[in-house]
This record gives sequence, structure tokens and C-alpha cells, in this order.
Amino acid sequence: MSKATLERGINALKEQIDTPTAAFFSSCVNCGLCAHACLFYTETCDPAKTPIHKLEPMRRLWEQEYTLTGRIRKWLGLGKPITDDELEQWSELAYQNCTLCGRCSMVCPVGNDITYMIRKLREGLSAAGHAPDGLIGATTRAVKLGSPMGVTLKALEAQAKHVKEDSGLDIPFDVEGTEYMVLLSSMEIINYPEYLQAIAKIFDQAKKTWTISSEAFEATNSGIQIGTSDIAAELVQRVVDAAEKLKVQTVISPECGHAYMAIRWEGPNLIGRPFTFRVQHILEVLDELREQGLLQVEGVEDGRLTFHDPCQLVRRGGVIEQPRNLMRLVVDNFVEMKDHGKMNWCCGAGGGVSAIEEAEEVRLKAFNRKKKQLSKLHVDGLVTACANCRIQIEEGLEENDMDMPVIGLTEILANHLVEKETGGGSSA
Repeated sequence: MSKATLERGINALKEQIDTPTAAFFSSCVNCGLCAHACLFYTETCDPAKTPIHKLEPMRRLWEQEYTLTGRIRKWLGLGKPITDDELEQWSELAYQNCTLCGRCSMVCPVGNDITYMIRKLREGLSAAGHAPDGLIGATTRAVKLGSPMGVTLKALEAQAKHVKEDSGLDIPFDVEGTEYMVLLSSMEIINYPEYLQAIAKIFDQAKKTWTISSEAFEATNSGIQIGTSDIAAELVQRVVDAAEKLKVQTVISPECGHAYMAIRWEGPNLIGRPFTFRVQHILEVLDELREQGLLQVEGVEDGRLTFHDPCQLVRRGGVIEQPRNLMRLVVDNFVEMKDHGKMNWCCGAGGGVSAIEEAEEVRLKAFNRKKKQLSKLHVDGLVTACANCRIQIEEGLEENDMDMPVIGLTEILANHLVEKETGGGSSA
């Protein structure tokens, strides 16, 4: 890397040091509690993977540029300059060894939002040219093709055709004035097409109008994962434009934690204005249907089941009671993990980690924390509400020779719907 490029990267990193970040660095007491809240540290015992340590280049830059003692040391030639090799080294820690799950922030005794700072660090690393190839590829595809995994509208239309053949229900595209506009993640379209059929069955029974936009059906926001706010804003704007064009009342985020965080909590800030529509996670919508008496189910699941809380949905999004309300509708023997709800352990693949090929070894090692949780429960199956979590958990279970089915909560509810005597679409 040229000196000019490194300087540009350092300046980009410096620009990310805002007032909250400076305050967080100033108040850190180096207690180490965040380490024991991070599964990348607990499962590797590597001190380099301590959450606050992952921010060291940014902390040192803050000290050298914005503190009196740091400036004096820098003037005297005592401050260690940040090098390109160092940024490359820390890129592995910030991208491969952090899922942005937020558990470290929950335990910080002085209230530092370490996840926020890691996001800021990623912004600087990305600008400096140190984002992982996997995330660069995913982000490029998201911008050019509309999907980080390269899923096209034709692929989605093919899934819609299968739903029609299997259930007799139409998947409505580009219908104006509906109550809901449904977003999907590429992972659901490719790996769990049953989610789309579950949505169709539930809305058909509830007599709710809904649609999918052919111009913005993808929910995943790779811009947030890689740390490029301009791209993140562009991807949010696509959804906003589509929702406003179709004049929908509510945009539904799918079973994907980061997608929900991106559109619900980050979205208005990224585009600089409030939405003209509501944003809800699919579980929030389903729980409303339950409250309204529109989710009619029968029978219960056999066996002992537990629920894995997706970090961005539960810990950072606040959707805690809704999945439990829904679980109790169709599960008699529902048991909680020891650490559940807002303190549940991450699956180990969020925050873009699953898109980084080089992170596979540490990702599967991080899964050992979830393995320990499940081993103590002796459950017959696991339910979750995030396609990315589901893929990671299934892979981790297979890697550890654990025979346990994993199912999405929306799908399990659809399986228990009271059968209607006559079918029919609900597109308008």
C-alpha cells in the first residue's frame, strides 16, 4: 500500500472517532468483563480476542490525536504510529472475530457500547482497503444485483411458482396499497424456501393483504456488515423507494437479525428522514395476529424444544416476548436455555462472519458455546428466527455429531394452522 493510501485510510479511521467513541475510550476502566461476554474469547482463550482489544488501533489514534498526553508523546516521537500491517492484522479481529452481537456492551460496567465502536472501526478499515474479500464480494453483488448472494428476481419467481404448485396460493408481486410488504433474505430464498410458503399460508388465513416488491425484495444489508455507510444507505433507500411506491402500511423484515436491525433501527438515520411506513419483524407481526385472534392453530409439537434468540432481534432489537408467546402456542414442552433472552449467546456467524471464508475455523470453534448450552438442556429440537443463525447452528451441530432438527418459528406456526375448507390468495 502506498503512503498516500495509508494516510487516506488513517484519516478515514480518524473521522469515525465521534463524541460517543471518544467518551467510551475515556471511560473504559480495562476491567476485562467484556472478554467473558464474548464467545470468541471464551472459546479460544485468546486475549487478543477481548472485545475492547479489537479496538486498539482506533484507541491509539484517539489518544494520539485527541488527548493532551497522547499529543505530547506523539510530538516527542514516543507515540507508536499505526501501520498498514497493523490495520491488516486488526481487520481479522474486527471482521472474523466479532459478530456485532452486543453481548459485551451489555456487561460493560460503565455503559460503553463496544459494538458501536467496532462498527466505527470497520468503517475505517473498509475505507483503508482492509475489508475481507468475502464481504467485498457480497457488498458488490448487493449493489449491482440487488442481493449479496446473487439471488435474482427470476429465482424468487421460481420459488413463488413452487409455492403455488404446493399450496395453491399466489405470491403477490408489486401490488399497491397492501397492508404489508414482505422482505426476504437471500439465505431464506436459497436454503429455506418453506418460509415463503409459511408467510403465504399465514396471511391467507388471517385475510391480510401483502406483496413483494420486484425492485427491492432483499432484506440483507451488506453495507452495514462491511462498514460502508454510503452503501448501507443506498440499500435502505431501495426498500424505502419500493415501499413508498407501492403505498404499503408496513414493511416486514424476515427471519434475519441483521436485516431487522438495518431497516428498523439504522434505516431512518442512514437516509436522514423518518419512514412513511412502519417496520416490523415477522415475529412482531405474527404476535399481533395472535393477539387479534387471527392466528388460528391446532395441535402441539412433540418433544422438548428450546428457542435460540438471534442477537440483533432480541438483544439489540428488543423483540423478546413475542417469540415466547408464539412458541407457547404450539409447544407444550418449551424450555429456556440458561442464558436466554437479551443475554443469550450468539450463534457465532452474524455480522458478516458467515460470508468470510477464512473465518470458518474460528466460527465453528465459537459455536462450542452454543453446543454447551444445548448439551445441558437435552432437547429434541431447536427453534429460531434467523436464517443465518439457522445455517450456522445446523453446520455446528453436524460438525459436532449432534442429531437435532432446527426449524424457523414462522414455519412451525404455519405447520399448525387450522386447515381451511377452501383456499384462496390474499394479494389485494
